[in-house]
Formats: sequence, C-alpha cells, structure tokens
Amino acid sequence: MPILGAHMSIAGGYDRAVRRARDAGCDCLQLFTKNNNQWRARPITAQEAASFRAALTELGISHPLAHDSYLINLASPDRSLWQRSVGSFVAELQRAELLGIPNVVTHPGCYISGGPRAGLRRVSRALNRVHRQTSPAGPQCLLETTAGQGTSLGWQFEQLAAILDGVKHPERLGICLDTCHVFAAGYPMATPEQYQATIAALDRAVGLARIKAFHLNDSARDAGSRVDRHAHIGRGKMGLGPFRHLLNDPRFRQVPMYLETPKGRLGDLDWDVVNLGTLRGLTGT
Repeated sequence: MPILGAHMSIAGGYDRAVRRARDAGCDCLQLFTKNNNQWRARPITAQEAASFRAALTELGISHPLAHDSYLINLASPDRSLWQRSVGSFVAELQRAELLGIPNVVTHPGCYISGGPRAGLRRVSRALNRVHRQTSPAGPQCLLETTAGQGTSLGWQFEQLAAILDGVKHPERLGICLDTCHVFAAGYPMATPEQYQATIAALDRAVGLARIKAFHLNDSARDAGSRVDRHAHIGRGKMGLGPFRHLLNDPRFRQVPMYLETPKGRLGDLDWDVVNLGTLRGLTGT
C-alpha cells in the first residue's frame, strides 16, 4: 500500500499534530514548524522535540515532513529579502533537525524581475549558501514543483534541473511533486500514456531517485492554467485518473504522499478522512 498522510496543524503542540494525523488515519504527516506567514519563530524546546518524537513512535506515524515559510523567496532580486530568505531557510532546516524531520519542502521562489534564468541562478546561489551553513547529515531540502503562477519558478521540470545544475552539492537536494501544480503547469496525466510521458519527462530532467515526497491535490483550475488552487481528490478538474496511475506505480510505493487539500468537514466526516479513503480505494484498481 502507498504511504499516505496529510498536512496537520501544530496548534497546541507538535505532538498534537501527530495525534491529529493518527485520528485521520494517516501513515505520515507534514507540518509547519512555525507560523508560515511570519518571519519570527519561537525556539523549539527540548521537551517539545522529545514529545513530538515520542508521539511519532507511539502512534506509528512515519516520514514526518516540514514545509517552510511562505515568506521565503530564494529567487528574490532584492538583496535584503534574498539574504533574509537564506537565513530563514537555514533556520527552517535547523528546526526540522531538532524535531527529527529528515526533509523540508520549499518552493523555488519568484524571480519578480529580470527573467527566470537570473532567478534560477539566485536559487542555486542561495542553496549553496544554505549548504555552507548546515550539516550534510542534517535535513534535506526538497524543491517543490509549482503551478507557474506569476513569476514563480519550478513549474517546468527543466527549471528544477537548472537549479540542481547550479548547486555545488546536488546530492543534498530532492524533489517534491505536487499533483495539482504539475497539472496546472500543463503536464497531462489523465490517461496511462499521458501519465507515463509526464513521469518520463520528469525522469529525464531530474531523475526519479530524487523524488522524495508527493503532495496529492486535485486542481480547482484547468490544465495549463498555471493557477494554484487545490481541490479535494476527484472533485476538481483532474479527476481520479492521475491519482490512480500514481498510487499504483510500483516505482513510488515507498515514497510518502501528503494531502494538502482544503480542511473542513463533509457532513460528519473530516475531509482528510474522506480524501484518504478515496485514495486508498484507488489502489489495486
């Protein structure tokens, strides 16, 4: 069976996120280690880290994953913001290390002005600086595929390859594929043939061994729209086909997959429970 989970709130403590994951029927979980819309972050105490690690073991939740702050922009042409983003991402990796989280997902960033090539070079320079300030044995950065909205980078697989080519230690980087983003970026996955062609393109660009996580989201917008709007599984523009192909692909059987679908309830059921049930119902079909 695939390793399935969801993004969970840390309200009330990091260990509470693990308990929410267990209650929803998750195998794994993703979280923010701080308020994702603020630069400031309260230090993580030793007790908080110990409680989080203990909860993972006690409740059998594996593959914890962190997502960095949405304020970070490693592609920014503004020198001050770029430097602040580098420092903040270093802190994100350090916080994940305290919690025992092996990977931290980041969007490559927005180039704002000056064109995508210059932006991609800034991302590579930023990651080189981050790597100089962190241990190779610590958490790994996962570059997330994006929808390509505005000036965001990472919506073409070749852009991810360009970042990797510009980094001195590409072995310290991985990829997180977001299904909604890939669909919105214009990569088709509806039929088995389309799915295989898209995965082959990803393999040519970065290599499938770099895929360390998936975000499972349907899309509220059309294919190729380059608009990032998540929807519940099978209830958006993608349909169930792409998820069926992915969940039954033996190459990704051991790669954890995390829901980032809208929170809330459908009647008496939590939406995470509904979406996980839909996904599990696709396996073996």
